[in-house]
Amino acid sequence: MSGKPILILQMQRMGDLILSYPLMIWLARRYPGQRIFVAAEESFYKPLMKLSPQVSYVPWAGSHVLKEHEYELVINLSIQEKAARLAHDVRAETKYGPIQSPSGVRTVQGDWQLYRTSLVRNNLYNRYHWAELNALDVIPYKDIAETKFDVPRTLPAESNKVGVFIGASEEAKRPSAEWSASFVTELLKRGLRPVLFGGPAEVELGKQVEQAAGIPLLNLCGRFGLDEFSAIGQTLALFITPDTGPMHLAAWTGLKCLNLSMGNVSPWETGPYTPGHFVLRSNIWCAKGCWQCTRSRLYCHDSFNPKRIAALVKRITAGDSVDKLSKLQLPDLDLSLSSKQDGLYHLQRLGDTGSDPEQRLSRFWQSFFGHRFGLWSVDKPHKAWESVASTTEESAASILTHIPEITRQFTHGLKTGYLHDDTFWSSSPAEVHPFTGYIHMMLENDNYEPHAWKTAMTHLEALISCCR
Repeated sequence: MSGKPILILQMQRMGDLILSYPLMIWLARRYPGQRIFVAAEESFYKPLMKLSPQVSYVPWAGSHVLKEHEYELVINLSIQEKAARLAHDVRAETKYGPIQSPSGVRTVQGDWQLYRTSLVRNNLYNRYHWAELNALDVIPYKDIAETKFDVPRTLPAESNKVGVFIGASEEAKRPSAEWSASFVTELLKRGLRPVLFGGPAEVELGKQVEQAAGIPLLNLCGRFGLDEFSAIGQTLALFITPDTGPMHLAAWTGLKCLNLSMGNVSPWETGPYTPGHFVLRSNIWCAKGCWQCTRSRLYCHDSFNPKRIAALVKRITAGDSVDKLSKLQLPDLDLSLSSKQDGLYHLQRLGDTGSDPEQRLSRFWQSFFGHRFGLWSVDKPHKAWESVASTTEESAASILTHIPEITRQFTHGLKTGYLHDDTFWSSSPAEVHPFTGYIHMMLENDNYEPHAWKTAMTHLEALISCCR
């Protein structure tokens, strides 16, 4: 280790910043005594300074001072062009993430950062959480696997105050005002005391919920900052929320969450990261791997029945065991518990009587890329494939019958330097999209250079070996 500082570029939303906290902790342990700079939006990091790991924050307006240092590591976790340009301009021994030259050439450094980039419109089978994808290029798997976070606190059974966050960054990711009004009414019927939460953007929405409910409600939308919210959260038995920045803040501060995972999000990627939180997700076909809704309306929202979810909240706050919660009837919904498996983030589906094709294929692709990028031995993807082949014959056949086409494309590429078909990824079967999507992105990232084709062929040989 050189003793030089480390730089993280995180110019995304509040939730993304909070999901970078584990990386900051792991870096501080891995590089003791070395200063860690974090370039982020001041409006997000400033209210959270007391809760953040000990790093040196720099607002974007002052990011020019970052060029005065030379770094051991630069990790760009932002998709913004200005961050990619800054990642190029600063001096560092090693860089990861998007980097853009003055001429506009953009590349992504790091196997795991490139893998994450390949998930755009291609995340159906991804089972790696954002918090871990932030770190896997620079933090040993062993360090991540051995990290233990505290489970959320459980208040006494008589505690009946629950928080209900009503907003989200996109309309598709949150319930309607009418739904929230019906939900808080059902909570009140069960002896619970709902408190409405939201930022300044949700003030009007909070009024709409109150009006639709037609009863007095404790509405705190827009009344408190993030630092004050974390203190108020200590008094809540549960926080019911869509996938939002405040959800990640609540989970980080030990407030037990029930994540209503609606719309174009994946709880495997951005669910509550620490163990012991609950996630509800529609299990209709279009809700799986939804990057952007293309249907006439949000059918996945129909799965969220206010009365049944209020009953679930009552049982959680009463302290029911996981076994009891597993027996609740929640049609068209999957209830999961955040946990760890093989040292990484995992959603344990409650009441699960067996894995479906999506689960088996997800497990295989997680195991495959984990092996290819050095997390574990080849035994893991081999065993995962055996499960796919023995129980999901159609999925296995879809992959196997497409391997000759992949081989044809790669043979053509080795000879000519380009793909025979530009739809190499998009035209491949869904079951093989994780592989073709990553390879297509890797080839583009390396400008179809000969070494990239050789790497692609090596990955293909590994896939064939696993599928024998």
